[in-house]
Amino acid sequence: MRKQIRMSTMVPMSPNAMFDVWKLSTMALEMWATAFSTINARTDLWQTQSPFDPKMMLENQRMVMEKLAASWEVGTQMQKAWMNMLGGGRMTPWWTTGQRTLKPLHKRTTANARRLSK
Repeated sequence: MRKQIRMSTMVPMSPNAMFDVWKLSTMALEMWATAFSTINARTDLWQTQSPFDPKMMLENQRMVMEKLAASWEVGTQMQKAWMNMLGGGRMTPWWTTGQRTLKPLHKRTTANARRLSK
Protein backbone atom coordinates (compact mmCIF):
# COMPACT_ATOMS: atom_id res chain seq x y z
CA MET A 1 0.00 0.00 0.00
CA ARG A 2 1.22 3.43 -0.90
CA LYS A 3 1.78 6.10 1.70
CA GLN A 4 -0.16 9.23 0.98
CA ILE A 5 1.09 12.66 1.97
CA ARG A 6 -1.39 14.32 4.25
CA MET A 7 -2.86 17.45 2.77
CA SER A 8 -2.29 19.36 6.03
CA THR A 9 1.48 19.23 5.45
CA MET A 10 1.11 20.76 1.99
CA VAL A 11 -1.62 23.35 2.50
CA PRO A 12 -2.04 25.22 5.78
CA MET A 13 -5.49 24.27 7.04
CA SER A 14 -5.54 25.41 10.65
CA PRO A 15 -5.40 29.03 11.88
CA ASN A 16 -2.08 28.28 13.61
CA ALA A 17 -0.58 26.99 10.36
CA MET A 18 -1.85 30.02 8.46
CA PHE A 19 -0.31 32.29 11.09
CA ASP A 20 3.00 30.42 10.69
CA VAL A 21 2.85 31.02 6.92
CA TRP A 22 2.22 34.71 7.60
CA LYS A 23 5.21 34.83 10.02
CA LEU A 24 7.41 33.13 7.42
CA SER A 25 6.40 35.62 4.73
CA THR A 26 6.98 38.54 7.11
CA MET A 27 10.40 37.14 8.03
CA ALA A 28 11.33 36.73 4.35
CA LEU A 29 10.20 40.25 3.47
CA GLU A 30 12.07 41.79 6.41
CA MET A 31 15.19 39.78 5.55
CA TRP A 32 14.98 40.91 1.93
CA ALA A 33 14.68 44.58 2.91
CA THR A 34 17.47 44.49 5.50
CA ALA A 35 19.75 42.60 3.10
CA PHE A 36 19.42 45.42 0.56
CA SER A 37 20.03 47.97 3.29
CA THR A 38 23.16 46.12 4.40
CA ILE A 39 24.45 45.80 0.83
CA ASN A 40 23.90 49.53 0.30
CA ALA A 41 25.70 50.45 3.55
CA ARG A 42 28.67 48.20 2.76
CA THR A 43 28.91 49.54 -0.78
CA ASP A 44 29.01 53.08 0.62
CA LEU A 45 31.77 52.04 3.03
CA TRP A 46 33.80 50.48 0.21
CA GLN A 47 33.46 53.62 -1.88
CA THR A 48 34.44 56.04 0.87
CA GLN A 49 37.22 54.19 2.71
CA SER A 50 40.49 52.62 1.74
CA PRO A 51 40.41 48.83 1.36
CA PHE A 52 43.59 48.66 3.47
CA ASP A 53 42.08 50.58 6.37
CA PRO A 54 42.17 48.25 9.43
CA LYS A 55 38.54 49.08 10.20
CA MET A 56 37.48 48.04 6.69
CA MET A 57 39.58 44.89 6.81
CA LEU A 58 37.89 43.88 10.07
CA GLU A 59 34.45 44.66 8.63
CA ASN A 60 35.14 42.57 5.53
CA GLN A 61 36.46 39.70 7.62
CA ARG A 62 33.41 39.90 9.88
CA MET A 63 31.13 39.88 6.83
CA VAL A 64 32.72 36.72 5.44
CA MET A 65 32.70 34.92 8.77
CA GLU A 66 29.03 35.80 9.36
CA LYS A 67 28.09 34.50 5.92
CA LEU A 68 29.96 31.26 6.54
CA ALA A 69 28.36 30.78 9.95
CA ALA A 70 24.87 31.50 8.59
CA SER A 71 25.41 29.12 5.68
CA TRP A 72 26.54 26.42 8.09
CA GLU A 73 23.43 26.88 10.24
CA VAL A 74 21.12 26.85 7.20
CA GLY A 75 22.82 23.69 5.93
CA THR A 76 22.38 22.05 9.33
CA GLN A 77 18.66 22.86 9.37
CA MET A 78 18.21 21.52 5.84
CA GLN A 79 20.12 18.37 6.71
CA LYS A 80 17.91 17.81 9.76
CA ALA A 81 14.78 18.22 7.64
CA TRP A 82 16.07 15.80 4.96
CA MET A 83 17.23 13.22 7.47
CA ASN A 84 13.89 13.37 9.26
CA MET A 85 12.05 12.92 5.97
CA LEU A 86 14.32 10.14 4.68
CA GLY A 87 14.28 8.38 8.03
CA GLY A 88 10.52 8.00 7.90
CA GLY A 89 9.88 10.53 10.63
CA ARG A 90 6.87 12.74 10.81
CA MET A 91 6.82 15.10 7.86
CA THR A 92 7.39 18.68 8.97
CA PRO A 93 5.30 21.27 7.11
CA TRP A 94 7.18 23.56 4.73
CA TRP A 95 6.25 26.68 6.70
CA THR A 96 7.93 25.29 9.83
CA THR A 97 11.04 24.17 7.94
CA GLY A 98 11.14 27.54 6.16
CA GLN A 99 11.13 29.44 9.44
CA ARG A 100 13.89 27.27 10.89
CA THR A 101 15.95 27.67 7.73
CA LEU A 102 15.57 31.44 7.41
CA LYS A 103 16.08 32.19 11.10
CA PRO A 104 19.94 32.34 11.01
CA LEU A 105 19.93 34.51 7.89
CA HIS A 106 17.20 36.78 9.23
CA LYS A 107 18.99 37.22 12.55
CA ARG A 108 22.24 38.25 10.88
CA THR A 109 20.78 40.51 8.21
CA THR A 110 18.68 42.48 10.68
CA ALA A 111 21.61 42.78 13.10
CA ASN A 112 23.92 43.95 10.29
CA ALA A 113 21.42 46.50 9.04
CA ARG A 114 21.02 47.92 12.54
CA ARG A 115 24.78 48.01 13.16
CA LEU A 116 25.70 49.54 9.78
CA SER A 117 22.96 52.16 9.88
CA LYS A 118 24.65 53.92 12.81
